[in-house]
Amino acid sequence: MLQHIRHAAIMQRVRLAGATSVRDLAAQLGVSPSTIRRDLEVLNRDGTLTRVRGGALANLDADGDRPFATVASVDEEDKDAVARRAADLVDDGDVVLLDIGTTTVRLARRLAGRRVTVVTSSLAVLDALRGDPEVELLLLGGMVRRAYHSLVGVLTEQALRQVCADHVFLSASGVRPDGQVTDSTLAEVPLKRAMMAAGEQVVLLVDRQKFPGTGALRVCGPEELDVVVTNQGADPATLDALAAAGTTVLAAGGQTRRAAGKEQA
Repeated sequence: MLQHIRHAAIMQRVRLAGATSVRDLAAQLGVSPSTIRRDLEVLNRDGTLTRVRGGALANLDADGDRPFATVASVDEEDKDAVARRAADLVDDGDVVLLDIGTTTVRLARRLAGRRVTVVTSSLAVLDALRGDPEVELLLLGGMVRRAYHSLVGVLTEQALRQVCADHVFLSASGVRPDGQVTDSTLAEVPLKRAMMAAGEQVVLLVDRQKFPGTGALRVCGPEELDVVVTNQGADPATLDALAAAGTTVLAAGGQTRRAAGKEQA
């Protein structure tokens, strides 16, 4: 395979997945890992992608190929099921911190009309709740990431240091078989970690497609989560690993896996 054709194939796979490994690329393209490593170094120097240990990431604006509206229209029923179950965790009067993401927007819509405070860096959440007189809405500052309707950067991180939330609802690109939570966008990972530090209860919203999902960047380990909300069809072995690490797993329409040491429902 000619180099320029191989580079185009690499970029197509990285943009589709958000992140990928040297091993996977080598297998998919039928070349050696050393060839892929050299290709990634070239593409990294060109600014086409970001080289990381073991693989590569799509650049910050690479998700422009899959804008927010496109992602939001995928697996809508699964995302609705997760949002509906997550809304049950919120009591009137609570302060709720919502991550960016298409499932958190669906959760925001289910909080409409309730006496809660919603803090977010998601412009899509702002759009969903801006006209609701019952919801107290606090928008974090930052740099606008237009393709994904969100705010990111150091200003967002600094604002999060002033927040004390009852619940943090996180999104993610994937959950690995050992329960590690991953993401594929470099700018989002420090924000997710800052959100976790700002909340009393950390809740991960992930539909069944996120097992294992994508993402080469580690957000957190399973022991750092209080609750995972998913839906039927999520990988049972991964859910068991989460429960064993002390996380309560709530599956919409399915079995609840209690944290290790607690009786299962």
